[in-house]
Amino acid sequence: MPELIGPRPDNYAGDVAPGDAWRVLQSNPDAVLVDVRTRAEWSFVGLPDLSSAGKEPLLMEWQQFPAMALNPGFVDDLAASLGASRKQAPVFFLCRSGARSRSAAIAMTAAGFSQCFNVAGGFEGDLDSERHRGGRTGWKAAALPWVQS
Repeated sequence: MPELIGPRPDNYAGDVAPGDAWRVLQSNPDAVLVDVRTRAEWSFVGLPDLSSAGKEPLLMEWQQFPAMALNPGFVDDLAASLGASRKQAPVFFLCRSGARSRSAAIAMTAAGFSQCFNVAGGFEGDLDSERHRGGRTGWKAAALPWVQS
């Protein structure tokens, strides 16, 4: 299992560093990465590249672009995509900076998935001193594989 960043919260499995999530995704065939960003973010910012682990990220918007309204079907649609067999498997949630993905991890834990982790820093991470993302924290800053269309 991945090492948690900080104490384990009561309502989801906890926050993990991107590198720890990547390690589990590579070593555990049942582990899944769910990218909860918007279609626009997937298209224009990029996606984690899990191909060397023989996987693809599962793409499910937490909030729907352009209105950014909460996706009313998120829990049911994701539960159907994951299947009952993954209720005990590690499920890693990723967004831009870690806020939406934390909410998604909490929602899926409440739906009966016991190992829902938030990838701390998300895909792009915090803003740096020049107000740019991708260099300080997150998937990209950890130099993990990603692709852009």
